[in-house]
Amino acid sequence: MLTLPGIAGVILTIGMAVDSNVLIFERIREELRSGKAVPAAIDTGFSKALLTIIDTHVTTIVSSLFLYVFGAGPIRGFAVTLVLGLLVNLFSAVYVSRTIFIWLLTRKGKRIESLSI
Repeated sequence: MLTLPGIAGVILTIGMAVDSNVLIFERIREELRSGKAVPAAIDTGFSKALLTIIDTHVTTIVSSLFLYVFGAGPIRGFAVTLVLGLLVNLFSAVYVSRTIFIWLLTRKGKRIESLSI
């Protein structure tokens, strides 16, 4: 059963996940505006966003570790929930999203000419 601080950790994790996807999509959009083809724009967009996403997640995880070490009870629950959510988010934002994009690009031999992001 989740406590109120645990629920707050989940909500913050969802916010970080949305931020990660916004970063990725904006980078892809920038590459598309510069005239790159869709596959190249996706690859470059993910590559450029990766460092920023890792930076934000590592910074938040370090902050959560301080909360866990110096906090008590509910604060520790918040920190644990947040760290677990951020680790899952980091994996899914970088690898799962990229895998879905690649799958969409290569399915049934179709060539995608544009993206609506």
